[in-house]
Amino acid sequence: MKLCETEFDLSVNSTKRSLLGYFQAGVVDRLESGTLPIRFVITETNKGSYHCELGLLAAQDGESLPDIAQLFEFRQRLVENNDQFNVVLLVPTGIGSSIGGDAGDAAPVARLLASGCDHLITHPNVVNASDINELPDNGLYVEGSVLTRLIMGTVGLQKVRTNRVLVVIDEHEDDYFTDSAINSASAARTSLGLDCSVAKMHPRISMETRYSSAGRATGQVNALENLIQLLEQHRHNFDAIAISSVIQVPGNLQIDYFAEAMTNPWGGVEAMLTHAISSLFEVPSAHSPMMENRKILNWELGVVDPRKAAEAISLTFLHCILKGLHRSPKIITDKTALTQPGVISVEDISCIVVPDGVLGLPTLAALEQGVKVIAVRENRNLMRNDLSELPWASGQFWRVENYWEAAGVMTAIKAGISPKSVRRPLSETTVVERGSMVETVLAAGQSS
Repeated sequence: MKLCETEFDLSVNSTKRSLLGYFQAGVVDRLESGTLPIRFVITETNKGSYHCELGLLAAQDGESLPDIAQLFEFRQRLVENNDQFNVVLLVPTGIGSSIGGDAGDAAPVARLLASGCDHLITHPNVVNASDINELPDNGLYVEGSVLTRLIMGTVGLQKVRTNRVLVVIDEHEDDYFTDSAINSASAARTSLGLDCSVAKMHPRISMETRYSSAGRATGQVNALENLIQLLEQHRHNFDAIAISSVIQVPGNLQIDYFAEAMTNPWGGVEAMLTHAISSLFEVPSAHSPMMENRKILNWELGVVDPRKAAEAISLTFLHCILKGLHRSPKIITDKTALTQPGVISVEDISCIVVPDGVLGLPTLAALEQGVKVIAVRENRNLMRNDLSELPWASGQFWRVENYWEAAGVMTAIKAGISPKSVRRPLSETTVVERGSMVETVLAAGQSS
């Protein structure tokens, strides 16, 4: 069993079908026998087509595909709960974001936005920084596929006091790296009070990093059944899964990453793996890369870009995911439980904040659900989509220059005022004449 990606173009939607339904149909039409979709993104929109990239779980050698959450399953929310103001912060992995594209460098953004809401729901890429994790106190650490399903309306989140974390590690050829991973787990037990156990994975999975035609980091995972079988053996002994395994990245590419401005090569294939594992087992999961050999330890990287510094000083890159998984919320899939007290569902989501141009299932689901979306220009990335062209309802979409402005717009929405009302010049008032569809613009304060 393997995880892989494919690319295809879809003609621009000229039907009256919703965009979400349109992309679902396009994916289904292109699925080959023995494959299931696990991740979907539109990397570019032009006048004639959408360029799409699709992550797949593929059976091999006569294998049967396991039961897995359906990628495009959607439940329309009928109400919005305004008792709380809950925000989703999304910075997708592997798209070269200028903020959040390296090692936890969007964590200050998370703390900023968290100060203005009841709960900030975000994913590992935002706050993971090797041995550092600065998740806000009111932050909920949610794997990317679970975050997507939350906005799609098919799962809810329930806060927990603690999780039993199973730490799955490669049985490395060099005991030094295996022992270091075990020591990291022991350190988390000591310093976090984490309830965790360690399982060695042998035979191992194989993870390779690759880049798509858009420059987005992706990859391939082979022998996934080895990990699935191990997790099935321990199924009743964990509430969350931390995985530490080797990712094959050419040595020159790793050095180039620290020396140049380029997309992080590890994150894309990590996201593919955790999307599959969380969807299969319905528990939080996260991955950290294990070093391939001791030669890497001897690289003299010098002083690196501050955004990459956390990776330059770490040995196991493991503590950040252990801290995140410690209290990662429980995934609620029973539809009758979504309305229970203490369960956060799509009805409880007030807005989402994304880098401008990012068009995947969370943005499409927000469009369908009527959830407000704030797109941040300054967080430049590889995606080439004009989000303003989507069929938003009035006041649903806000494009801002930076996260300072995003916090301001968020606060205005929370206060129940139009963000435009605090800007000048104030636009004129639009009036529709009685008995006519012709709009007449009258200056604010002028009588009709």
